[in-house]
Amino acid sequence: MSQRIAILATIATTIFCGAPSFAADDAAFSKDLKATIALQGMTCDQVADVKRNGDSDYIASCKDGNRYHVFVNAQGRVVVQKV
Repeated sequence: MSQRIAILATIATTIFCGAPSFAADDAAFSKDLKATIALQGMTCDQVADVKRNGDSDYIASCKDGNRYHVFVNAQGRVVVQKV
């Protein structure tokens, strides 16, 4: 379980600190976002579109039709919610 948390923290850091905009490196960013969604137990075959709502706050649309709100909560944890 601690390895899963460490991986999630690494991915979250990459997504929320290392990728300031989706257009800057969309392939790597979408891959990281997809992994973050999967680590939270949700399904996403491929990230098709991302809307940035603010710092560390995104809406991800997947090709399979699923949409997720991915953000960091007040406690500093990455949260993935189905939209």
